[in-house]
Amino acid sequence: MPGISEEAKLEGLDRESKYKVFSARGNLVIGAILTAWALFQLYASLSNKVPLQILRYTHLGLAISMAYILYPATARSDRRRLPWYDCMLAVLVLCVAAYFILNYKPLQFRAGRYTLPDTIMAGLGIALVLLACWRVVGPPIVIIAVCFFLYGMVGNYMGGFLQHRGFSLKRVITHLFITTEGVIGNPLGVCATYIFLFILFGAFLEKTRIGQFFINLANSLAGWAAGGPAKVAVLSSALQGTVSGSSVSNTVSTGSFTIPMMKSLGYAPEFAGAVEAAASTGGQIMPPIMGSAAFLISETCNVPYRELMMIALIPALLYFTGIWISVHLEAKRLGLKGTPMAQLPRLWPLLKEQGHLLLPLLAIIYLMLSGFTITRSALWGCLICVIVPYLRRGTRIPFLQIFTALPQAARSVISVATACSTAGIIIGMVTLTGLGQRIGTGIFGLVGNSVFLSLVCAMLTSLVLGMGVSTTSNYLVTSTIAAPILIRAGVPLLASHMFCFYFGIVADITPPVALAAYAGSAIAGGNAFRTGVNATKLAIAAFLIPYMFALNPKMIMIGGSFLEALPMVVTAILGLAGIGGGFIGYLNGPLSMPLRLLSFAGGICMVLPGVMSDILGAALVLMVVLITWIRGRKQEPQGF
Repeated sequence: MPGISEEAKLEGLDRESKYKVFSARGNLVIGAILTAWALFQLYASLSNKVPLQILRYTHLGLAISMAYILYPATARSDRRRLPWYDCMLAVLVLCVAAYFILNYKPLQFRAGRYTLPDTIMAGLGIALVLLACWRVVGPPIVIIAVCFFLYGMVGNYMGGFLQHRGFSLKRVITHLFITTEGVIGNPLGVCATYIFLFILFGAFLEKTRIGQFFINLANSLAGWAAGGPAKVAVLSSALQGTVSGSSVSNTVSTGSFTIPMMKSLGYAPEFAGAVEAAASTGGQIMPPIMGSAAFLISETCNVPYRELMMIALIPALLYFTGIWISVHLEAKRLGLKGTPMAQLPRLWPLLKEQGHLLLPLLAIIYLMLSGFTITRSALWGCLICVIVPYLRRGTRIPFLQIFTALPQAARSVISVATACSTAGIIIGMVTLTGLGQRIGTGIFGLVGNSVFLSLVCAMLTSLVLGMGVSTTSNYLVTSTIAAPILIRAGVPLLASHMFCFYFGIVADITPPVALAAYAGSAIAGGNAFRTGVNATKLAIAAFLIPYMFALNPKMIMIGGSFLEALPMVVTAILGLAGIGGGFIGYLNGPLSMPLRLLSFAGGICMVLPGVMSDILGAALVLMVVLITWIRGRKQEPQGF
């Protein structure tokens, strides 16, 4: 789609990027408000003196009020004007937040005996949060939240395992907005502390031009290989995904460079868009940030953050390895060459001139692994980001420009905060009614003792709930509704949450609602549905890896060590090669349909846990390799 800017492509698919357009004076005022908000968040993190309720209500009030100011009411609304009713809604939100900030101590003393003004302000707050979330994130999570809200009041009329005693409207409203188990619950608390700081860290990284450095680094490492630009897309998206919070924005930002390169090399538009979409979606499962969900998983499962990073690294690397293998096999099947070395940046000169731009990311990972708190690690990372560009003349930027990261981070956190506050309604109703345990009991009654059927039910639930939903709200919803199914079946807590999170993420490339695939097809100019189908094939590892670690948690070092996980990782990589060969139709040579089936079956056997299945799978894949080698032994072998 030539002539369409990156921003226009992103806005066409991602609700979170559709901001209103203001005059220079309006932008100055909004920038000042956003900067003040960011400075308040930094003060709260540095001083640790702001009470929990005040921090969360302040964060909520500023996020929701700015949502009304910055986001249009509908897709057809005039984005160049600020309607009076949006100003009124923003003021109402601030009034609600101020009421609970000023009365937070009296509210604690009269817990359970709330007054009529308390109830009215809480009800108004819930309505304003839901309306803002509809604008920013979209209707799916709002509809789910409303259904849960109503369920809290009509549960006594439900049948079967869904039945509960029912609660009054006042009890539901006050529970959801005044206690720390609803709107201002754990999700919003994590957003107001960890997530905001890491979004700020990512904004600082952007100002250091590290995104372009990632692409140049990927080009120098893999651009020369068979299907080089496609491998660059995989590698750069993995690097970009370490700090990116959205699969759609990741697809657009890196895809603007990689997709045209792939098409110029000979890849079909639907395949080029699919490669970028699949790789960019994988960025959401890539440590250290995992689309901001890592902090929520750590908090919910009570797992130290540095430990979670190491656990999540294995399936993330397997995911990208699977895509890399499929891309390589497709390039070999089509006979596609890499980019000439003369046209690529040279690795050592690149590292010599710009390698210091990796320091902030390396530093923050080192600090978290060294035992620093998440908050302190992020603060140090932000400080290093400010210093690093000035280490070399070639990367220096105007000093004041780097501080534009402050309003950018505040603007970016609005979508996460609205999703977290709305998800708090869902979680609050689950805790009030005991629905999580009820769903687990009901599904368990249907599937019996079958762990595999429980996994299938959780997978389908997560895929449906994850469609068209941002990464953060994706995890919050899927872990609340689907994870209890697996926990009841005996799957460990962390493995259950990661299983649901992974399948919720894969919804971004799974038709019919495959936003990342649609973004890739928009850039490539290909058919959106076929792009989604190709992306699903490329990301087949994402559909298999969660089953692997759910059935055998030792693979991700739950109840086991790295040495115990290593053989499973090796056989999984070999299995992904066999599966990729079956899907692509090429292994070490072209595969006929019977050989494709054998290769696929062998790969599945090696992916499944068990020594006998590994031996059988290896034998089948080896058989396919030998047959194709015998057939093509007179031909000259192709280089990597």
